[in-house]
Amino acid sequence: MSEHVQPLEATRSAGVSSGTKKVIFASSLGTVFEWYDFFLYGALAAVISKQFFAGVNDTTAFIFALMAFAAGFIVRPFGALVFGRLGDMIGRKYTFLATIVLMGLATFCVGLLPTYASIGIAAPIILVVLRMLQGLALGGEYGGAATYVAEHAPMGKRGFHTSWIQSTATLGLLLSLLVVLGCRYFTGDQFEVWGWRIPFLFSIVLLGISTWIRLSLHESPAFVKMKEEGKLCKQPLRDSFGKWENLKVVLIALFSINAGQAVTFYAAQFYVLFFLTQFLKMDPALANSLLIVSVIIGAPFFIFFGWLSDKVGRKPVLMIGLLLATALYFPIFKSLAHYANPAVDQASQQAPITVLADPATCTFQFDPVGKAKFDSPCDKVKTFLVKQGLPYTSAAAPAGAAVQVSVGDVKIDGYDESALRGAITLAGYPSQADTQLINKPMIVALIVALIIISAMCYGPLAALMVELFPTRIRYTSMSLPYHIGNGWFGGFLPTVSFALVVYTGDIFYGLWYPVVITGVSLIVGLICLRETKNVDLDKN
Repeated sequence: MSEHVQPLEATRSAGVSSGTKKVIFASSLGTVFEWYDFFLYGALAAVISKQFFAGVNDTTAFIFALMAFAAGFIVRPFGALVFGRLGDMIGRKYTFLATIVLMGLATFCVGLLPTYASIGIAAPIILVVLRMLQGLALGGEYGGAATYVAEHAPMGKRGFHTSWIQSTATLGLLLSLLVVLGCRYFTGDQFEVWGWRIPFLFSIVLLGISTWIRLSLHESPAFVKMKEEGKLCKQPLRDSFGKWENLKVVLIALFSINAGQAVTFYAAQFYVLFFLTQFLKMDPALANSLLIVSVIIGAPFFIFFGWLSDKVGRKPVLMIGLLLATALYFPIFKSLAHYANPAVDQASQQAPITVLADPATCTFQFDPVGKAKFDSPCDKVKTFLVKQGLPYTSAAAPAGAAVQVSVGDVKIDGYDESALRGAITLAGYPSQADTQLINKPMIVALIVALIIISAMCYGPLAALMVELFPTRIRYTSMSLPYHIGNGWFGGFLPTVSFALVVYTGDIFYGLWYPVVITGVSLIVGLICLRETKNVDLDKN
């Protein structure tokens, strides 16, 4: 064994300046492209809701578009099981080569898919199927890339080296936003007609590049060593989840860090975009531009916090990130509202909107089959307010009472759209955010603050997850909790939070979803999570 260990250690040491750089570059570049494919849908959710969910009302269409976005996350844990098992049995390299091919082809097909107007209900069904294929692919991708890089990295630098993998999600988002912004510019008013297809079709080029790069890689040295010693795991699923000693670690990893980390990432780089465009009525092109600037500023922090975790430990960095998220989300998003659309913020304080109605006459406006009719006066009032992006509160009236809307001191009986528009305009509520009043530097600073919080939780995560589990079942064991956390807890954040806002009328109410999850993760992590930065992977 000693004859084999020495070459393995020598390979790692020598590779810090050459071989390891190639491993990090090739793995990271491929993962950037894969995240680009996955995030395109999120960046184009508003357009996709019009193209593929045109058979339902506007509110339901957007919720459906977010649900289709979430569909890719639902299946990620299953991708983790399928590809994690293959990665532990046949190797890291060929497994994550297969995942990127699957992702690229599924994304390319979205660009070719006929819309609802062309083929009816078949369009959204096929779209969801393609999203699920993307989710399966990404379920196998992350664990393979993180494991592959970590098993090449020398002890003491795993946090820094794997943080490049962590930064790829942000860089993939940045690439998708840049491509979408460029397509909007060059196709103009045709973007929502056919221009939106170009970013999806472009993925075939990225697929070719990333496949060529990954074919040049060699297998992980830790996996080769284990294979030569005859220690490959024949039943990684049973060994990962059928034995309490390992299952316990999986559960701790899920509830202490992955769930909390997931919502910090999607709050910083997805929900904030929905918040600015849907609730604060900021121009989508401007919102994308500000997010791009913020991502460019914030991306290096993923590397920094990975490096810092090599010095002070993974746990302190992660726990401080979760604490900041729990404490600061409400103040940060309220500040965003103040600086992004000060007219709405000022009007809502001076002339708050209240809908007084018999609760029996008001329904939760989500129509899965497009058959419901939201035609009661209460429903019509709330539909109008939601479409205008106006914050309101609901109050219960006695049974049988007619709906009454208060806009400051002005009271309107029943549903009178003309009177509502007049009262709202008089109170100073704008139909769109005034670009002249938007404080762009403060918006960027606040989004960067969200990204830094996310980077504290995400930067050290790959190294910690790799270090928690033994080599023979590492790919399988780390992939499942990561993708349950990111796929289910994180992936549902936009959908759940948006639905909560629609239900309550409070544009900040959706923040309770990430705040509760980060709070729970913080408590579980402080009590149950162990420090791992000095773990020897060759003996683990």
